[in-house]
Amino acid sequence: MLKFKSSVNNIILIASAYITVLFNFPFFNKVFHTVTLNETYNIYFLISVPILLFSLMTIFNSLFSSRFIFKPFLIFTFLLSSILFYATFHYGVIFDYGMIQNSVETDSAEIFSYFNFYAIIFFLFFGLIPSVLVFYIKLERGTITQELFSRIRLVTIFFVIIGTIVSLFYVNYASVGRNNRELTSYLTPFKFYEASYKYMIRSLYNSSREFRFLDIKPTQDKSETKPKITVLVLGETARAKNFSLNGYGPSTNAYTASTDIVSFSNFTSCGTATAVSVPCMFSRLNKENYDKHIADSQQNVLDLINLSGVDVMWIDNNNGGCKGVCKRVKTIEIDVDQTDPLCDGEYCFDQKLLEPLEQKIKNLKADNTLIVLHMIGSHGPTYFKRYPKIHRKFVPDCQRSDIQNCSTAELINTYDNTILYTDFVLKKIIERLENISITGNFNSSLLFISDHGESLGENGFFLHGFPYLFAPKEQTHIPMLYWQNAKNTQFNLACIRNKATLNLSHDNFFDTLLGITEVNTSAYDPEKDILNSCNKNT
Repeated sequence: MLKFKSSVNNIILIASAYITVLFNFPFFNKVFHTVTLNETYNIYFLISVPILLFSLMTIFNSLFSSRFIFKPFLIFTFLLSSILFYATFHYGVIFDYGMIQNSVETDSAEIFSYFNFYAIIFFLFFGLIPSVLVFYIKLERGTITQELFSRIRLVTIFFVIIGTIVSLFYVNYASVGRNNRELTSYLTPFKFYEASYKYMIRSLYNSSREFRFLDIKPTQDKSETKPKITVLVLGETARAKNFSLNGYGPSTNAYTASTDIVSFSNFTSCGTATAVSVPCMFSRLNKENYDKHIADSQQNVLDLINLSGVDVMWIDNNNGGCKGVCKRVKTIEIDVDQTDPLCDGEYCFDQKLLEPLEQKIKNLKADNTLIVLHMIGSHGPTYFKRYPKIHRKFVPDCQRSDIQNCSTAELINTYDNTILYTDFVLKKIIERLENISITGNFNSSLLFISDHGESLGENGFFLHGFPYLFAPKEQTHIPMLYWQNAKNTQFNLACIRNKATLNLSHDNFFDTLLGITEVNTSAYDPEKDILNSCNKNT
């Protein structure tokens, strides 16, 4: 094959220009819209931004220009940047610390759900082909001394350019930077490298943290004479905006609307991704002081409930797992490889949760039982794979993973179908709990709560995982539903309904679950328990 020849400096400049102009288009787009909001913006400052980034990129690439690492480094950068750019440009995803954490803790099936024909074509043309060209280019190099001085001259020139830009527009950069810190999250691939480094360092630093017990002797409240069963349904990617129980137009809660279910309409999440929200909501930590490593190294609410003597079981249909919160309680994972019309080898529909639930209910061995059902719910972008064809009520829907190429109506219909199907599963759970309440004289209750919400194209954003400070409401406003059997002797339902519009969050979950399961512990805060004042026994 013909080999092109070029100096190292020329390749550095070409590669830096390519990465700057193409892969950082989302960054420039955000900067342009931010700066031009001010009618008196400085056009020369705006022009300086790509020049500054190109200069920084050139200096950065120059650091890796030594003989044995230069080509592998550029190839890796092209391949990585093409993937990052596609995700950012089409879905609005940015790769900060939280997204790196979520990516590392995500299973392969979920990762591959993001791949589609357009993603592969994009990766081929803008990542792989340029990488092949780099591989076959013959680099013209001088002696070590010549190469060193050549690189020093190149870097010096661009340091001078950077210094000139900063001296002329320092006030503009300082003002825009301070007021729009999220802009740096769009820098490709710099933000990815920074976030990956932070994740690696924090993981290594916290790997040997000593485990902390919040309470070594939690107990159960014995004031109730009836045995009780609580089913906690942990939803996935459900946003409150699309629940008809909250006033949404399409009837997405057609199944539970006929029950006495209570929807808490002003509920917010701890994070915008499962890897943050799930361990956060089950921990004693609040959103403001949440730290993954601290949460992992101390008891969570399931540990306390289990230690009190409550029979706790976690049943998982989410390929991402429980993010560590269920590792000290009995756990069942739905087998996606089983031969079953509800499973396809990668995922199972959430109806599969009903089978182990039914088995557990038939074989209760304690007077107080907590069963956690972790759904696959509404996880995208393959929303159409979250519900059977028989549950395609809202049509036309989006039967593809490259959701940005579907119409808004199709995308929303697909997502609404996932919510409707979740509601169908919830109704089936309620029917089972109603039955045991009658036949076994149980106090039964169901608590449904989502981990985070989802963007469906609003303001150009798709999916979830945006930094919380800048996240749209669709990613943080989540549903929480509560149901109890008609003759429940623990809570006053009318009192609970009066709390349905309060501003609440995942910060209330830890104590509310302790209250529902009637566990006495020093870690309990009654002020954060949503249902505490409605308890007939207090």
